[in-house]
Amino acid sequence: MPNKLVPDRLVEDSLLQDSLLQDSPVQDVLLPNAPVPNALLPNALVVQTKLSSGVKPVAQWRKRFPPSIFNLFLIHSPLHGCQPLLPMTIDRVLDQDLAFEPLDDLIAQANVSDFEAEVRRSLDDPAAFWSEWASRFEWSSPWSQVFDAQFPHHRWFVGGKTNITANALDRHADGPNADKTAVIAVEEDNTSREVSYAELRDLVSRFAAGLQSLGVGKGDTVIIYMPMTLEGIISMLACARIGAIHSVVYAGMGVGALADRIEDIDASVLIAGDVSVRRGKPVDLTDNITGALDEVELEHVIWFRRDTEPQSADEIGFHDLLEAHEPTADPVMVDAEHPLFVLYTSGSTGKPKGVVHVHGGYMVGTSYHLRSFFDVKDDDVYWSTSDIGWIVGHSYIVYAPLVEGVTSVFREGAPDHPDAGSTWKVVEDHGVNVMFTAPTAIRMFMKHGAEFPKEYDRSTLRLMAVAGEPLNPEAWRWAFSHILEGEGFVVDNWWQTELGGPTIGTPLTKPAKPGAAGVALPGVEAEVVDAQGDPVEAGAGGQLVLTRPFPHMMRGIWDNDRRYRQYFEEVPGGVYAAGDVASKDEDGYISILGRADDVLNVAGHRIGTADLESVLIEHDAVAESAVIGIPDEVKGEAIKAFVVLMDGYEAEDEVRESLVQHVRTELGPIATPKEVEFREKLPKTRSGKIVRRLLKAQEKGTDPGDLSTLED
Repeated sequence: MPNKLVPDRLVEDSLLQDSLLQDSPVQDVLLPNAPVPNALLPNALVVQTKLSSGVKPVAQWRKRFPPSIFNLFLIHSPLHGCQPLLPMTIDRVLDQDLAFEPLDDLIAQANVSDFEAEVRRSLDDPAAFWSEWASRFEWSSPWSQVFDAQFPHHRWFVGGKTNITANALDRHADGPNADKTAVIAVEEDNTSREVSYAELRDLVSRFAAGLQSLGVGKGDTVIIYMPMTLEGIISMLACARIGAIHSVVYAGMGVGALADRIEDIDASVLIAGDVSVRRGKPVDLTDNITGALDEVELEHVIWFRRDTEPQSADEIGFHDLLEAHEPTADPVMVDAEHPLFVLYTSGSTGKPKGVVHVHGGYMVGTSYHLRSFFDVKDDDVYWSTSDIGWIVGHSYIVYAPLVEGVTSVFREGAPDHPDAGSTWKVVEDHGVNVMFTAPTAIRMFMKHGAEFPKEYDRSTLRLMAVAGEPLNPEAWRWAFSHILEGEGFVVDNWWQTELGGPTIGTPLTKPAKPGAAGVALPGVEAEVVDAQGDPVEAGAGGQLVLTRPFPHMMRGIWDNDRRYRQYFEEVPGGVYAAGDVASKDEDGYISILGRADDVLNVAGHRIGTADLESVLIEHDAVAESAVIGIPDEVKGEAIKAFVVLMDGYEAEDEVRESLVQHVRTELGPIATPKEVEFREKLPKTRSGKIVRRLLKAQEKGTDPGDLSTLED
């Protein structure tokens, strides 16, 4: 009998595909309690390799490979006289408790090597901690006080004056980074344009001078409705440069959404693009723009036309305005607390909230986390797959990467167009080192299959950050195995538009616990509390709250202080209520269980939608899932699951029953779905979050509330 690992089914893990069937470093995988010459802990699972004289505890092996691989194969052992052994399994309970250790070389090279010490320093003396980081930047006037709290309001770097573009552009353009690539703009066909820091400063200064010629200045509000292009980023930076306040509206939001935001912020100028590109086709934006203009009044409209002709001789063209001016607009120094932008969030009812972020604290906090959490180095190529219409695009496409002088990649269009390998072609073409994407994208990659990443060189990619929704364990392991090939790390993180940057996350120096967002990051104190504001027991569910402010936290809701105060009045104790239900384990790892209104109450048992959805996704047939509660005469509330199937599976009763039994087995009878509905796709926001309240509204025949951010 040959001394090889023999798969009992097709091996899907890229890490094992070649090694198992060819020259495997694995010599033997032994069952628990197998007789080996080394003393083992009871029930220890061990791996013997050709590279070691002894056996390695499985904890060491798991640094490289996900646990799912132990379910894949039947083995033969020379230590057992070449007798066939039974297939190995690791049950779900052990799987949930599993922690993946980061690789030693990543830890050794980390920007923050001692995470616990960093946290202690940030909490023991926050003024010194944040002042030290802020001192790296240019300020025309120093601050007189680092932090001032007038509950629930807070101010940072009081009295200091700066401009975020002086640090994002001029600091680099006037120094050794002048010729360094600032941004790489990638189109959907994967053609690209690289722009240096000196070139970007020139473009921004020209366009800013153009805005000034139209009368736009400090404190004026500008709406930006642009596709994911270089021109959109220039628009944001140009507004910031002259002290104007920009508000980006995601390109594709409808007439009502655009008009409401123009009216709410009392904008004087609209910068608008005529088309975006999606799946190889132009997406017309002009009807939305002209429709909004019929409802509101503006002083000026600046058109970025790619596919249509000017409608009048006096129309202001984006490039005409830019090219008509010299780069004479220097950064206008503003108070640290001067608003930088207003970004609207979608609520379940009523009109969206205009979240206000400011020049000083936002610059300090977001740049800190780019270095400390995302671990971005000076020479890295960094890619966030988000859009400038969302907070991730603001913080981690535009501002923080440029402030830190790194190269930021952005791309217009669908991540799987023109084919399912498009994302990985960008990684290969530009040597991407750090990538920030969404769980929805990971699950889409999973659906397409592991063969697509394999076609491209991803050896430069060492870290993937994921945020937007809870990252289920299966997606975590798939990304680790098939995208990073066990040579990097996947860091989950949680934050909100209101919070500006990562708040809870798994730094690459700590073990990752798939399914958990991570721990409170430096400068942050997070708790899980009951309705009275008291911390709950470890592992119990409760409301997620933040107990102290930090520099990049929002400063208010535009023209609505009452709504801002509600964040701090919902839970007793003057804490920030995130609106999420979470649990916190004994190690301080926090798992986001869902929005507060997404927690189900089945016969008195509280069940988080994240747990249910994660279990469903573990099933081979499921690509995506969403779970809601539906009325039930007996239980009060029952579970309904909406499921998108993987390619190759049909919406049949057999599959439906398999899914129900899978959930029942994994979570118990109380979590058994009453109904399973198959869908081609789930309703999502344009940032990729599943809109469960729309599913609820459709089910109950009620008003779904604001849907302005809904994906077409």
